[in-house]
Formats: sequence, C-alpha cells, structure tokens
Amino acid sequence: MRARWMAAALVAPLLLFLLAVFVLPIGAFLTRAVQETDVAPVLPRTVAALSGWNGQGLPDDAAFASLVADLKEARARDQETGGGAIARAAARLNADWPGFRSLLPLTARRVAAAEGPPRETLIGINEDWGTGLPWLAIRRAGGPLTDFNLLAVLDLKRDAAGDIAAAAEDAAIFRGILWRTLWIGALATFICLAIGYPLAWLIATAPARAVPWLLAGVLLPFWTSLIVRTAAWMVLLQREGVVNATLAALNITDGPLPLLFNRGAVLLAMVHILLPFMVLPIYASLKALDWRLPRAAVSLGASPMRAFLRISLPLSLPGIGAGSLLVFIQALGFYVTPALLGGANDQMVPYFVAFYASRTVNWGMAAALSCLLLLAVALVVLLYGRLVGFGRVKTA
Repeated sequence: MRARWMAAALVAPLLLFLLAVFVLPIGAFLTRAVQETDVAPVLPRTVAALSGWNGQGLPDDAAFASLVADLKEARARDQETGGGAIARAAARLNADWPGFRSLLPLTARRVAAAEGPPRETLIGINEDWGTGLPWLAIRRAGGPLTDFNLLAVLDLKRDAAGDIAAAAEDAAIFRGILWRTLWIGALATFICLAIGYPLAWLIATAPARAVPWLLAGVLLPFWTSLIVRTAAWMVLLQREGVVNATLAALNITDGPLPLLFNRGAVLLAMVHILLPFMVLPIYASLKALDWRLPRAAVSLGASPMRAFLRISLPLSLPGIGAGSLLVFIQALGFYVTPALLGGANDQMVPYFVAFYASRTVNWGMAAALSCLLLLAVALVVLLYGRLVGFGRVKTA
C-alpha cells in the first residue's frame, strides 16, 4: 500500500501539470461551442422579457420597451468605451436571421433620439420589428447555452418554430469540409501504407550493419522543421521551381506544369511528413516476427506470396493498425501544409478552426469545429479498438 502511495506521489506532479496546461485550457475552449455570450450582455432586459413569450405573433409591449432601453444603454456604452458590443450582437443574430447586421445598428442609432411609444417607434424605424422573426432570433440567442454553433457545423439550424432543419443549400459547407478532411486523411494513410510497408520490410530483413543507416533515412524528416519541409516543397513544385526547370531542361514538357496549389502537392508533402509514423510501428512488428514460420511454410510447399498472405501479413497487422491510426489522426489535424501547398478546395477542418479563431474572432464556431474534429478522431479510435483491439498494438 505504501508503495502505491509513493508511486502516486511521484506521478501526481505530472498529472497536475497536464491538467493545468493541457486538459483545463482545452476544455475551457471547447465549452465556447455551447456558450452564448454576445447577445445577452447587450440586450439583457429584452432577453428576460422574451423568456415568457410563446413565440406566436408579436411579444408584448414590455419587450418593445426593453429593446429600446437596452439599445440606448448599449449605444451609450459603446460610444463611451469605443467597444463594438452592438456590432458583435448583430453579427451573431445575423447568422440566425439574415438582416440583423444592418437592422440592429440602425435601430440603435435611431432610438437614441426617438420619442414616443416603443412599439410604434421600432416599427417606424423598420417594419421587420412588426414581424416575429427578429424577436424569435433574439430569444434563441439569449443564452446562456445554445446549440447554434454545434448545429451550424453540421449544416443544420433551428427554424422559426424552433425545430431542427437543414441549412440553405448555399450555406451548407461544413459537412463537405468534414468529408474532404476524412478523404484526404484516408488517402494520405493509404499512400503511407503502400510505401511504408515495403520500406519496413526492407529494414527488417536488411543486414544488421545497414539497419541504422536505413532507419536514419526514415527518421530524417524528424530532424527538419515542418515549416521548412513545406517551404522546400514550394520551392521544388512552383512554376519556376526545380522540378519544372528539370523537366524543361530535359525537353519532357513544353511549359511549366501546375504542380503547386492542388491536392497532389498537399498529399505529397503530407506523406513526406507522416511516413515515419507508418514505417516504425510496422518495422517493430516485423522485427518481432518469427521468420522461421514463413520459411517453414515455403519448405512445405506454399508459394512465397501465399506464405506472406497467410503468415507474415497477419502477424504484422498490429503494426499496420498502429501506424495507420497514428498517420490518420495526425493527417486530420494538418493545417500548415494544405494552407501553403493546397488550393481553395483542399483546405481541411483545421484551416477553418484557425479562420474563425483568428480572422473573424468567432470562438464559438472555432470551438464547435474543434468538437467536430475531436468527435471524428474519437470515432476512428473506437472503430480501431473494435476491429483490431488496442491489446494487439505493437510500436516497439
């Protein structure tokens, strides 16, 4: 018992470190996918007034009065602090009901000097306030929790009645991006397997003095920065690059080939980066294989191909599974390589996570896309555990 407590005490600092710098920050970020923080701080009275509204017709006069009071206060606060709270709330509401991006700032400007009954004032500013659609959008965005972002990354949304419906065809893009990400990851994994298995076989069967050199060649990509490797491919594949210049010098082509900014360039660089993660687990499985078994099968009359398919390949499946899992999961998270070498139709989910996090500063959508990618990885891992089993994994 004392030994267990001592072991736990030794491991505790590492676990606390991982919890503080890894688990908690990522968890806090992912919770942004279900948090609604843009509308309620700007329209607190309106959200409260709409909480008891059944969504039929128009809300009562208290909701109109609350909206006028909230917009006056929010506009004065924005002018005093230089903030853009109204603009952020308008952007969030516009994603739910198109037209809010201009409607809310316009209303905030005009109600500042308007007098008279709130209902007539708002409808006089814009007749859309005389319909239930903008009020429904405000009620749905009132928070504090929302499924808006999670539905959006699945190309779904809630309609005026609150039911889940498919997004408009011109706005349904995220499922296509997810399938593209999975497809590129699967292609990169298959190519790495097709190249990595023969290479691992060569290393496992090579003379002992040649193995360190072959392994060093496999590990060479690890010794260079990912950015440097990607930039090197840009130099090689551009229109005036080394490859096109060589082909032109040998009179193989009449002009430069479009080798860059396409999926082929993305896959080429991804395979270059990920190949060691496929070779090493397969090599470990082949190294542990009892080579007397396939030799015995051949001596008993089996062809070399039959001995490979019935003995060597099944015994190396744990290494194939481990390598494929490592490569596929890492391929799903590629951002720099597709961004630098690919075209508009080659960008994967991580590109859009970075887009929403850094360019539009929409943390909710960035977190929702991260949840989608995390779910895809979890399903792949669970499928692997179901089909292969983690107990059979051999990486060393």
